[in-house]
Amino acid sequence: MMKDPFGGILLNIAFRLLVPFSVVYAVYVLILGESSPGGGFQAGVVMGFGIVLARLILGEESTIFNIKLKNSLALAGCGTFIYTMAGWLTLAGGGKFLDYSFLPFSLEPAHELHALGILMIEIGVTVCVMMTILNIMDVVVKRSEDDGSAE
Repeated sequence: MMKDPFGGILLNIAFRLLVPFSVVYAVYVLILGESSPGGGFQAGVVMGFGIVLARLILGEESTIFNIKLKNSLALAGCGTFIYTMAGWLTLAGGGKFLDYSFLPFSLEPAHELHALGILMIEIGVTVCVMMTILNIMDVVVKRSEDDGSAE
């Protein structure tokens, strides 16, 4: 994580205006990802943008989005687990892989089960992409703070 904050008062004000709107927009893209352009990847990138801005502008002292490298790796794995579980639940329900009508939830119309299955995948992809962007930033910042070598 960056030790010194990058921004001054103008960047802090811009940060406080941009990040809430970007998070709301990311949730909007995530929720409507099944029926419109967008989805988990785009929502994860926009949410990752908010975390990267927080770390660049507020520096190491920021308590907002303060996720350590080990934890972000685990959360990226949890995101992968979530969207993989959507497929395995359909197999456990007796159907084919990603046949959402066999999800073990009690929803009457089949299109609601389909929407739930897609939403599970989108949420998993969002978490995985967001945490992967955070991992990449942490590794790049750590390498630049060291002597620049790969080790």
